[in-house]
Amino acid sequence: MKKKFLEKFFLASQAGTIHKEISGICQNIEKTLYEYWEHFDQLCTSCPYHQIYDQLLLQYFYEGLLPMDRSMIDASSGGALVEKTHMEARELISKMATNSQQFGIGADHTPRKVNEVMHSNIKTQLSELTSLIRQVALGQVR
Repeated sequence: MKKKFLEKFFLASQAGTIHKEISGICQNIEKTLYEYWEHFDQLCTSCPYHQIYDQLLLQYFYEGLLPMDRSMIDASSGGALVEKTHMEARELISKMATNSQQFGIGADHTPRKVNEVMHSNIKTQLSELTSLIRQVALGQVR
């Protein structure tokens, strides 16, 4: 019965397309950690028949992260995310993604010219740094 249901509602071609999307997922520079996590989660749940092991799913997600977000996740996990169980890693990433949305930490990693950095508002930079530290602290860094 399960096989008949999946054949009718989740075509093999659809599963193959989603499998390919999941395995090649990358965080765009415009996407926040939250947006990237939500997109990844939607992909995974859109086809329950993708047949990818949980550890491999997390590896695809992790490898597609922008370097700054990958470093924050590693720091929050106490060194390396790969040392956590699948459930611990998912919980940590989910909390960090939610915190990044709550505190407005974006993926604005666009390079700026030296004179733009010099003229930027120090209060804004301090506020962003405070938010980032708060996120790491709420991520329960060990």
